[in-house]
Amino acid sequence: MQNTPLAAFPITAPTASGHAEGVSNDEFRAAMSRLAAGVVLVTAQEPPLDPDDASAPGGEDVGMTATAFMSVSLDPPLVLVSLREGSRMDDLLDEQPLWGVSVLAESQRHIAGRFAMKGRISDRLLFEDIPYVRGPVSGAPLVGGALATLECRTEQRVPAGDHTLVIARVLTASVPSADGGPLAYFRGRYRQLG
Repeated sequence: MQNTPLAAFPITAPTASGHAEGVSNDEFRAAMSRLAAGVVLVTAQEPPLDPDDASAPGGEDVGMTATAFMSVSLDPPLVLVSLREGSRMDDLLDEQPLWGVSVLAESQRHIAGRFAMKGRISDRLLFEDIPYVRGPVSGAPLVGGALATLECRTEQRVPAGDHTLVIARVLTASVPSADGGPLAYFRGRYRQLG
């Protein structure tokens, strides 16, 4: 194998929409859109407004569609989700260590779209007509008909550019539905395999 001198790779100045390395946001998005990803719904329950007052209203359920979710370790069982820094879910998981994940089936595209909307209505209304059960450990909503559900406890938060990587231990895992294929995200659209 022949070595190529570094001088053969010219250093280019960043473009107006690029970074020092020369990759623009649009180029990066286009390249990463070619990576197919599974789709999950990350959920958590806000803590009560006043935990010392049993009559105080409980916190609201919060949900967020995510495609940047992955298994990290088998022993111990760890997963990772990437959250936009300063988003409602990022702020909530900074104070609430327990949360849930529902791996969405291909028939649940409407759920993914609903929880991915910008400027959406309140989360309470988003959950209104979706069948779910409460996780016995986290209290988070776990979507009925999901291919798999997990309950997690945050172990580490890692700042990464404009996102936060949340690494969590899996406390429960179940496979409530064996029917249907996974919902996938590819080239900016939800897709079915097959």
